[in-house]
Amino acid sequence: MIDALKGDELVTKVGGHFKLTALIQKRWLELLQGARPMVDPAGLTEIEVVIEEIWRDKVGIDYEASGIVAPSKR
Repeated sequence: MIDALKGDELVTKVGGHFKLTALIQKRWLELLQGARPMVDPAGLTEIEVVIEEIWRDKVGIDYEASGIVAPSKR
C-alpha cells in the first residue's frame, strides 16, 4: 500500500476524498496517454508516481480556474 494514503494528510491537502480521487484519476489518465512524470519514476508504479506528484505539489487542483472552493489552510 502507498504510505501517503494511509493517513489523512493528503486528503486534507487536496480538500477531501472525492477531490483526491478525481485528481488521481485525471493525472493517471494523463500519464497513460503519454504525459511525462514530474518526479523520478524509477522503481515506482504509475499510481505511486501520481501520489508522489500530488504530495510534492507538482500536481494539484486549480481552484480559481475551476470554481471549486479551496480547502481551508490549517
